[in-house]
Amino acid sequence: MSALTGSCGCGAVTFECSEAPTAAAYCHCTRCQKRTGTAAQASALIVPGSLRITAGEDDLRDWRPEGGLAKTFCGQCGSHLFGRDPQTGEIQIVRMSAFDADPGVRPRLRQFVAYAAAWEPIPEDGLPRYDEARPSE
Repeated sequence: MSALTGSCGCGAVTFECSEAPTAAAYCHCTRCQKRTGTAAQASALIVPGSLRITAGEDDLRDWRPEGGLAKTFCGQCGSHLFGRDPQTGEIQIVRMSAFDADPGVRPRLRQFVAYAAAWEPIPEDGLPRYDEARPSE
């Protein structure tokens, strides 16, 4: 596989993944709703250590909510990019919209549907739904 690249909206932050994402999911929690302005956030799980920031590392900012991953975004344009371990800083997930091309995975479940936005019904797409976080695998 050639490296999968991505960037923020303004192009200040760029990155590449040396390995394909392993899975993807939709999150319907209120943090994702407020952070993105949408009813659900699509994120891809990546292989640990496979992502490298190629430009703009100094432009990255984190919001560190209690009890969750750090939400990493571009400090210039505000594009949401990653989810990082709050202790180690290791990037664990990539927002699917940040990839420059098809990442090769599709969301396979919906989590935190107990908090789904009332103004946008969850589509009948056949994906498993979990009221809270997806079960550990």
